[in-house]
Amino acid sequence: MEKRAEQLRNVAFIAHGGSGKTSLAEAILFNGKATTRLGKVDDGTSNLDFEPEEIKRKITINTSFHHCNWKKHTINLIDTPGDDNFLSDTRLSMQAADGVVLVIDATDGVKVGTEKVWRFADELQLPRIIFINKLDKERSDFFKIVEESSRIFDVKATPVFLPIGAEDKFEGLVDLIRMESYLYSKDGSGKFESGDIPADMEEIVSEWREKIIENIVEANDDLMEKYLEGEELSTKEIEETFMQGIKSGMIVPTVCGSSTLNLGIAQLMDLIVQGLPSPLEKAPREGTKPGGEEVVERPPTVDAPFSALVFKTIADPFAGRLTLLRVFSGTTKSDLTLYNANKQTKEKFGQLLLIEGKKQRPVEMAGPGDIIAIAKLKETSTGDTLCSPDDPIIYKPTEPLPSVISYAVEAKVKGTEDKVFTSLAKLLEEDPTLRLERAQATSETLLSGTGQIHLETTCEKLQRKFGVEVNLNPVTVPYRETIKKPVQKVIYRHKKQTGGRGQFAEVHFDVSPLEKNAGFEFDEALTGMNVPRNFVPAVEKGLTEALTSGTLAGYPIVDLKVRFFDGKSHDVDSSEMAFKIAARMCLKKAMQDANPTLLEPIMKMEITIPEDAMGDVMGDLNGRRGRVLGMDSQGRYQVIKANVPMAEVLQYALDLNAITGGRGTFQMEHSHYEEVPAQLAEKVIAAAKDKE
Repeated sequence: MEKRAEQLRNVAFIAHGGSGKTSLAEAILFNGKATTRLGKVDDGTSNLDFEPEEIKRKITINTSFHHCNWKKHTINLIDTPGDDNFLSDTRLSMQAADGVVLVIDATDGVKVGTEKVWRFADELQLPRIIFINKLDKERSDFFKIVEESSRIFDVKATPVFLPIGAEDKFEGLVDLIRMESYLYSKDGSGKFESGDIPADMEEIVSEWREKIIENIVEANDDLMEKYLEGEELSTKEIEETFMQGIKSGMIVPTVCGSSTLNLGIAQLMDLIVQGLPSPLEKAPREGTKPGGEEVVERPPTVDAPFSALVFKTIADPFAGRLTLLRVFSGTTKSDLTLYNANKQTKEKFGQLLLIEGKKQRPVEMAGPGDIIAIAKLKETSTGDTLCSPDDPIIYKPTEPLPSVISYAVEAKVKGTEDKVFTSLAKLLEEDPTLRLERAQATSETLLSGTGQIHLETTCEKLQRKFGVEVNLNPVTVPYRETIKKPVQKVIYRHKKQTGGRGQFAEVHFDVSPLEKNAGFEFDEALTGMNVPRNFVPAVEKGLTEALTSGTLAGYPIVDLKVRFFDGKSHDVDSSEMAFKIAARMCLKKAMQDANPTLLEPIMKMEITIPEDAMGDVMGDLNGRRGRVLGMDSQGRYQVIKANVPMAEVLQYALDLNAITGGRGTFQMEHSHYEEVPAQLAEKVIAAAKDKE
């Protein structure tokens, strides 16, 4: 088991969408003989992008997993989404990795998504390799990308290989450490021949070799001394120090190739195996004891107590729930019981499964570094720690990214509302970035996610997996109504005479405004016996019902006090119903004279943007009636804090993307209510009347 963990490499492939990381993972699987032909994203034959929603859009939506063997090692591939809508899954799945390969499109350079996923790798302190892809494409520029990535990520440029030829003449690599060249047959087979460095490249090769040797020796003081004293360094010394430098994160090597031609992939695989750490080389993982703050550590060894973090859940309508976990310490077998330290419950399970693209294969045992799946666990969800019952531990999981856009979700077919809710709840287990809540004020069911496409694909999955169809409607802004001036001695008499017993009730109210967020106050101030006290609850009930729908536009009424000080009753014709109706009508009458006004929800926002977008975003916020409260800087980004009316930011995620070219992010939460300006209030009232 120990030997197996030593030969294991857990690698996450991360990139901005469309950089070719799934194609790269496909080439690695093919070279490692895990697949018999090169899977292609474009023709739908990918082993990793196999969900119908992924094939339709030609993008990765869910992180997928596979593995292959290479030079007596096992490479566990974690192929993550690059599209902004699905980056939360990338961030959570990277918890299973020990190193990353960051893929950059040589025709496109470092994009917004590239910066975001780089920050995720920073948060998790994962060593990384940069792979510059698509060097066979027109307008690809290796040296430009090397310069750009070093500048933006603030790392020393350390290319290990230089490309031979460019665009359609790209045919191989020069190895700057071993000082030899590899020429490829460009048929996708991945076959190449070693040879001497092309004569016309000698100058650029010696220039770059000098640079990268300088970067490498910085990782080892003894070697640095030898180098500065002008001693000759052996290839072995350089290579060993280089590999240590990658593992420690001091060196970020750059390699290059073309994933669709399977060119340069073998060299990347060598570097993954030699340069990225095995699970056993990772530092002990820290957690806390359940129910306390006491910090405990788990070394990544076979004989430590078992512990694993659940980093992903897959909802399968046939197999039920699949729980994916990364083992950090100890071992476990099939048909055992594990302890869920977060839920403080024991979980029995049957088979341990290894995920291979869309298939699963049973395995007998799992140890440090293994990424395995268990079906049908009852209590366990993403972010939980599974461990040995005798020595429990809780690991702090990475938080999913916040949701930024919401829609009101309704069943297309009347009567299937319950099925919609239960099916969505299953998708929520799979995708922790989705939020489902009931808007109290409007009784709508709100579905929130990280982007428009995120919610659209959720609805497609809902239909495909559970046969449920829904419509996404714009969210209704929960306006409220209140009054601005007090009115006194408002009298309303309810009198109805029909055959037999009639209805009679009269109420006298004083109605006055209260301060913000005070809600509703009922003051029973009756003296004398004009109104029997047994009718008081009916009056209060009538008022409570009247508060649900105001006189301006039918929105709930808030922040007012009703003083019930007098009235009249009839021995025979007065009833609870009569007093309820009188109370309701009296409040309506009072509202009309009390200067009624409309209130709107104000959102507190934090918007993170690059400096060059500052002017545009501020201008846009002013146009949305926003009030800027302050600004902070965060590295190369600016953070704007502002209060903005909810009605103006229902689709802000889409607009901010457009203004900042996808580089802006934001978070928002409800802050308070404020009065709607008169001219806008008229529009809202007119729209509400149209709906009736």
